[in-house]
Amino acid sequence: MRNLLWTMLLATTVAVAGCTPNAPPATPKPAAGATAKPVAKASPTPLPEVAAPSVQLVNGGRIDPASPAVHVFLWGQREAADRDLKLAKEAGFLWVKQRFEWRNIEKTRKNAFEWSEPDLQIDRINKAGLGIIARLDNQPDWARRDKIFPASGPPDKLEDWKDFVQEFAQRYKGKIQIYEIWNEPNISREWGNQKPDARAYVEMLKISYQEIKKIDPNAIVVSAGLSPTTEQSDRAVSDTQFLRDMYAAGAKDYFDMLGVHAPGFKAPPDMDPGAVARDPQLSNPGDPSPETAKRAYSFRHAEDMRKIMEENSDAAKQVSVMEMGWTTDSRPNSPYAWHAVTPEQQGEYLVKAMQYARQNWAPWAGPMVTLYIADPEWTPNDEQYYWSITNPDGTARPAYNAIKSSPRTATASAPAVVPSPSPSRQ
Repeated sequence: MRNLLWTMLLATTVAVAGCTPNAPPATPKPAAGATAKPVAKASPTPLPEVAAPSVQLVNGGRIDPASPAVHVFLWGQREAADRDLKLAKEAGFLWVKQRFEWRNIEKTRKNAFEWSEPDLQIDRINKAGLGIIARLDNQPDWARRDKIFPASGPPDKLEDWKDFVQEFAQRYKGKIQIYEIWNEPNISREWGNQKPDARAYVEMLKISYQEIKKIDPNAIVVSAGLSPTTEQSDRAVSDTQFLRDMYAAGAKDYFDMLGVHAPGFKAPPDMDPGAVARDPQLSNPGDPSPETAKRAYSFRHAEDMRKIMEENSDAAKQVSVMEMGWTTDSRPNSPYAWHAVTPEQQGEYLVKAMQYARQNWAPWAGPMVTLYIADPEWTPNDEQYYWSITNPDGTARPAYNAIKSSPRTATASAPAVVPSPSPSRQ
């Protein structure tokens, strides 16, 4: 969305500065004739008590259709985190999506893991009775020779990513139900400022899937939500083309749910994508893309992605809408101003989007992630501020109240409570 050809949602990047790893000290050689003593391995950091899920939201590897979820920003928040989880639950959300950035967990050098913050947040979410959708992405500084940090891109060595995923999945086995692997790899800004490469992403997805499922077979792996851009260039590949390329590269065997992004832009959520594409006021005035590409300007563009799954004999899987929303960003110089809606429309459209999905996308729609319960640090200078359903101080906006007052958005009954939940160790 940073220009009129890019029509993707922007994900917030939490940039935590890393440092170049230092070479480990050389192991001294034993004197001639002396017997070398084995070098003791460092003891692993004991896993503190981290609560297991207290509700059952996954049944036979599937999620109740159109399960309501919301993106939260708990990392580093000591006072606001419990408040925001309470807001999520009171509004009727069953899931929260939280980022667990590689750069924040293994940030200074390989194998130097910092687990205190993810331990705290996973424990906090599970105790709140909400499901966890964990987004894993964003490399540390040491993982790329070109030092693009804090920009985001895949590591030079996928083995480093593999090791991180393995450590993360092992530590939180049974504590996290859903993993999303990376974010918007079909745009260069999320792929090391290089041309998006579906085959390379599939290799990352394959490694992630194999490691997670080996450790925790019950976990659900979701492919990265793809940006619904109309641009076809070295900077971006449309989500439909990128998905076709993923299937051509063998992705089918390496995800349990397809991740898509479904912003509504200017149009109401139930509007036919073809009608949106034909209306220049609803499909980005000035965008020279062909009409077929402009279907991406509609919430129901997710149906186009579903059709590609069906064409690849993959209809048994569900689709997870990893980002959905409408912005109220009407600032005169904002590139989003053309599709800004009123705060009241934002709430109306979010409610209607969930209703439409329940009525028309069952059983293939999985979790549907609303943007956002606001990061407490956002200000009106941040574009994400205008997608949010709350203010950074936790007060409700009209969209939050509309969601909270609407009929509960799950199609099934309330989630089952796991008997006598208690913290567990591994």
